[in-house]
Amino acid sequence: MERRSNPPNSRLDSPLRLPCGIVLKNRLVKAAMSDSLGDGRGNPTDRQIRLYERWAGGGAALSLIGEVQTTPSFPEKPGNLVLGPLSDRAGLQRLAEQGSVHGAQIWPQLGHAGALAHPPISSPKGPSPLDVAGLRCEGMTLEDIRALPEIYAAAASIARQAGFGGVQIHAGHGFLFSQFLSPLFNRRTDAYGGSVENRFRVIGEVIDAVRKAVGPGVPVGIKINCTDKLEGGLTEEEALEAARLLDRTSVDLIDISGGTYFPGAPASSDGVSASGPYFAGFARRVKSVTDIPVMLTGGIKTRAEAAAVIATGAADAVGLARAMVLEPGLPKSWLTGTGGDPAFPVFDAPAEGAVTAWYTMRLTALGDECETAFNMTAREALKLYETRDAERCENWRSHFS
Repeated sequence: MERRSNPPNSRLDSPLRLPCGIVLKNRLVKAAMSDSLGDGRGNPTDRQIRLYERWAGGGAALSLIGEVQTTPSFPEKPGNLVLGPLSDRAGLQRLAEQGSVHGAQIWPQLGHAGALAHPPISSPKGPSPLDVAGLRCEGMTLEDIRALPEIYAAAASIARQAGFGGVQIHAGHGFLFSQFLSPLFNRRTDAYGGSVENRFRVIGEVIDAVRKAVGPGVPVGIKINCTDKLEGGLTEEEALEAARLLDRTSVDLIDISGGTYFPGAPASSDGVSASGPYFAGFARRVKSVTDIPVMLTGGIKTRAEAAAVIATGAADAVGLARAMVLEPGLPKSWLTGTGGDPAFPVFDAPAEGAVTAWYTMRLTALGDECETAFNMTAREALKLYETRDAERCENWRSHFS
């Protein structure tokens, strides 16, 4: 499949065949982000549909919709989509249709925030009870855990019925399955705690259930952490063992990332090179223990960096997040050579969460096609973002009560 003699840039344009048989038209993927463009009731909006249409038209082989909840009980934020009994099926069908124009794929990232569920609209539960600075949650019962495969399978079935090309299971960034893998969050002494194999157990059960729900010819991806960047958290060796376990499953694409949204935790970029892919070394190690295609997400800002990831065999696909918020047509410009690299903004001592809020509000501008007029400061973006979320919390509680 790999043609190592090809020039680096042309290899970004080469198709990628997944184990299920589906072919991604190139190696550039719009990575999952919490776009916060749902209507506060778990349903898509016109601006969200237009945003994913723009990314598909911009040349991305695949767009991943971040933080699509499998249950409204444990959301990351009130702007998330929900795949459940109350879902707006017509709206989901429009999102799937418009997000797959020009031969693109669009997959929802199936998630459950667990201990990091948004407290105003949830009673957070994780693998084990926690009561630490900035985070408090109950522990899940065995009944809670054993219900997860069916919950994920039901959400995956709704995704397929709506017309999405595949799904990604979220096991990174500190959310539920990342919590199960991390010894910092998972202190269980039953079959779901202790060894890496035990901590991985529920993930394997969910993968099997989702595969049965969608069938053999539909892509099932997964996002996993290589590190929590927290003392006592997931180590690289443990993450590599989890990748070995994934090799025994029917997963079609492993998305490598790192870090967590645990309150006060360092950003993924902290402690690594200020430029270049954050986790390329680990992705290369994963490729040595599995035949499943590997995608690398995090810190890729230039065409040269993206091309090098593919050309050197560090990964089979490249996930782009903030770069595609700045330039939604970036894949097309990189593949055709008609455009350069995006200019990343520099923020002067922003408040916690302000940079993420700035990018999130720019996503709103992209969905409204008014990004040329977007000149918000990080502080202004954070205030607007928090005000909007507070309003949506009221809608969420009313709708899902």
